[in-house]
Amino acid sequence: MADWSRAFDDPIPLPRGRQIITLKDAANYIQKLPKAEQDLEEWQAAVEALIMAAEGRGPVMHSRIGVLRALNRNIERVFTDRKDLHWGKRKLKRDERPELFAQYRQLNEGA
Repeated sequence: MADWSRAFDDPIPLPRGRQIITLKDAANYIQKLPKAEQDLEEWQAAVEALIMAAEGRGPVMHSRIGVLRALNRNIERVFTDRKDLHWGKRKLKRDERPELFAQYRQLNEGA
């Protein structure tokens, strides 16, 4: 028996401020889409994940991810070059006072 009242862990934000809270909300949203859009691969995958979650054969998180991927299918992901965020060279205690480290090393070599 399908339980369409299961809620997502976090609501799915929609354009114009609305939210999808339960599996039933997601199913209703998809059913209101134009037929051409419903037939897109992303929405078909989302529907499959919704049905599996409602029937208890899959986690609700997978259906949430499927709906989000379908909603955001036209948004291009932009990755930044993180190498420009230079945090600086790591500072070690031995580099603060090299003369003490040299004395320590001499003591250990002699022993």
